[in-house]
Amino acid sequence: MAFAMVPRMHHPGTITAATSAPQGERFVWRNEVADTVKLAWPMALTQLGQITMMTTDLALIGRLSEAAVASVGLAHLVLFLGFVFGMGLVSAVATLAAQAYGAREPRMVRRSLRMGLWAAVILGIPINVVQMWGEDILIAAGQTQEAAALAGRYLLGLAWSMIPAWCFIALRNFMGAVNRPEPALWITLIAIPVNALLAYALIHGYYGLPRLDLLGAGLATTIVNLGMCAAAVWVCCALHPFKKYRVLGRFWRMDWELMRQLIVIGVPISGTMLLEWGLFSSAAILVGWIGTMALAAHQIALQIAAILFMVPFGISMAATVRVGHAVGRGDPVGTRRAGFTAMALGGAIMVILTLLVVLFRNVIPQLFLGDSVTPGGETARVAAALLLLGTTWFIMDGVQAVAAGALRGLNDTQVPMLYAALSFWAVGFSSAYALAFWFGFGVFGVWIGFSLALWLFALLLTVRFRNLTASGHLPKAP
Repeated sequence: MAFAMVPRMHHPGTITAATSAPQGERFVWRNEVADTVKLAWPMALTQLGQITMMTTDLALIGRLSEAAVASVGLAHLVLFLGFVFGMGLVSAVATLAAQAYGAREPRMVRRSLRMGLWAAVILGIPINVVQMWGEDILIAAGQTQEAAALAGRYLLGLAWSMIPAWCFIALRNFMGAVNRPEPALWITLIAIPVNALLAYALIHGYYGLPRLDLLGAGLATTIVNLGMCAAAVWVCCALHPFKKYRVLGRFWRMDWELMRQLIVIGVPISGTMLLEWGLFSSAAILVGWIGTMALAAHQIALQIAAILFMVPFGISMAATVRVGHAVGRGDPVGTRRAGFTAMALGGAIMVILTLLVVLFRNVIPQLFLGDSVTPGGETARVAAALLLLGTTWFIMDGVQAVAAGALRGLNDTQVPMLYAALSFWAVGFSSAYALAFWFGFGVFGVWIGFSLALWLFALLLTVRFRNLTASGHLPKAP
């Protein structure tokens, strides 16, 4: 297809000149790849930083007792449902702010962020209050008094951590929407050692601080989240190019229409995340019925999959921004190019990471288990086999994550949520159960169920993006 356009200045990272020559087409695609990578790498590293902080907390808590580790798992069950719901809402800031940025509407960029911050506060207050009764909730759910008490103490320390965490995500999404995601990465990198030191001190009572064990671990997370939020606010108010948006200007003014858009886009994002998380969480129950060794191997392999997923998840956020920019400037060709470039990039990187997992599949489990105990050796062998089997879905997991991000840039989140219900539950869970127990494949049957679910979900999302962008009709930017 040939285009003849006069080059003109535009936002950083957007392409406004096209050419009729094939060489010009290659140049446009090459620049799209470069712009996507520039956005994606700090976003992906920020996500890896979040995983690092969680892993550090678990390692420190693990030194207390096995009961403490188990209680943290219970606490996260209470915490995660509310956290993901709010995370979906504030994730919509990226979509709305990116579209406004592409449309050259700086006031709408600011208002999109403002509504994200409002949503974080409005939703966070009741959820955090409920969280303070975590012990009673767990007892009502049938957990033992001891486990519920430990989990409740940890949750008490985490009280009021969600609001600053969500606000940081909203601010991070704003930074990405204006093509400057790096400050969020630097804040996260600084927070990692601070979180480790503070958690260590509060858990054990060092450096003149009280010994608070699990309460201290939760309290450290809350303090660090508050610090990260405060640092992000300062960056957005004081540093170029963020300060020109005056992000706290008229903060008290509610924009009901924009809040409605945030809810319409964000709630299905939360639903999709919960449906996917529900499959992988329920799989632990299924594997637990098979045996302790199978469950340990499953958890090790799944933790590696979770770490790998952070890379395409970062690319998916970049896809939301790039597609949103194109939608905002009314560029259907650029919209299609941005989405498929991000998907190809996510798939290619996951191919490389999957090959590395295959090469080191026998070494990775030993990092968790060691090699001195015979039962651990059997667990390591099963975990290595699961990592090899995981190659059937690791790549598709990356593709579906990026495709979902591209669709969010088009404001399309409701149909993907329906696809998630079909893929993860109608197909994924039912096939995992049947293969594990009816056909006798055990834990390997569960992982084959993962593969079927993610292949179907990735295919459905990719086809939907192709169909939505084929017509050239784009949603209206905010």
